[in-house]
Amino acid sequence: MKDRLRADLTALMLLPGLSGHEERVARYIRQTLAALGIVTTTDRLGNLIATFPGDPAAPSVMLFTHMDQLGFFVRRIEADGLIRVERMGGVSERAMAAQSVLLCLAEGHDVPGIIMNKAHHATQPEEKYKVLTAPQILIDTGHGSKAAVEATGIRIGTPVVYTPHVLPLAGDRIAGTAVDDRAGCAVLLEVARALKTRTTGPTVHLVWSVQEEFNLRGAVTAAQVLQPEIAIQIDLMLATDTPDMADRGEMTLGDGPGISLYSFHGRGTLNGVIPHPAMVRLFEDTADRQAIALQRSAQVGVLTDLSYVQTLGQGVASIDIGFPMRHSHSALECCDLADLEGLTRLTTAALAAIGPGFALGRDL
Repeated sequence: MKDRLRADLTALMLLPGLSGHEERVARYIRQTLAALGIVTTTDRLGNLIATFPGDPAAPSVMLFTHMDQLGFFVRRIEADGLIRVERMGGVSERAMAAQSVLLCLAEGHDVPGIIMNKAHHATQPEEKYKVLTAPQILIDTGHGSKAAVEATGIRIGTPVVYTPHVLPLAGDRIAGTAVDDRAGCAVLLEVARALKTRTTGPTVHLVWSVQEEFNLRGAVTAAQVLQPEIAIQIDLMLATDTPDMADRGEMTLGDGPGISLYSFHGRGTLNGVIPHPAMVRLFEDTADRQAIALQRSAQVGVLTDLSYVQTLGQGVASIDIGFPMRHSHSALECCDLADLEGLTRLTTAALAAIGPGFALGRDL
């Protein structure tokens, strides 16, 4: 399993897929599932859906993760060919300077560039500790003129991502672009392999969703059609095992998957998830039975698309689960394949435990 997770994650991390432009990622997932004999559908927004029919007396489940990544959109091309952009999603502006980027046109026709950083020898003392905002940065593709840039096909609105990169680290650890949430996509592919051969269990809808990094509502479109009674969302959990994060929690890279007991954005959206108690019990009990170490997270500043899915219809019994990750929303994020393997095992076993008698009352 771990070898398959590594292979899928590596392939997925090397595919650009800015929010609203996830087609290359979706194509890989769709082709991988087709090779397994799994049929998928795609809605108008771009969500990729695979349904595994099960016991109609059991609550139906939507298990989902997002395909898209954060980045930029071209805002203006200057006469000298330098490119200005708007930030798309929660780009860490502290992490932008001197990064290489890819301006995404079409497979085989993408254009590389670099976010310019003022020469150190010319940087004044008052500039050394200032961070440029996204609207202030310039991207250099080397073309030298607006006409030359536009001749490549670059226009206002062209998607821009950090250059896709994979960096294997020691042991099972892997770093690179868009670990958030291509790691979740790889886990969902592994869950699909398990569901393909199961003989019992609830109806499960696997959804690889779009536009999570943009407005967190891509998955809502799928949920409105599928009308699940249970929603389980896979995403990163903030690893807190480094000095800069030590006071934020007890989530350690390599120590297993996690569940979120509380998330709240606290900035504008005033949204988050307090998980359904039945779902907390499900994952805690499953982890005990399977002897899987289960970590716990409670964070302010974190938000997933489950926040909106949970409120549909009569309400959906919901929980966020995930894997520890370091360096979130930077050009090189980091996870541990052992955590992804544990998350796959935990998720597959939890799904199998949902039967006709699975109660969704909150006071049980």
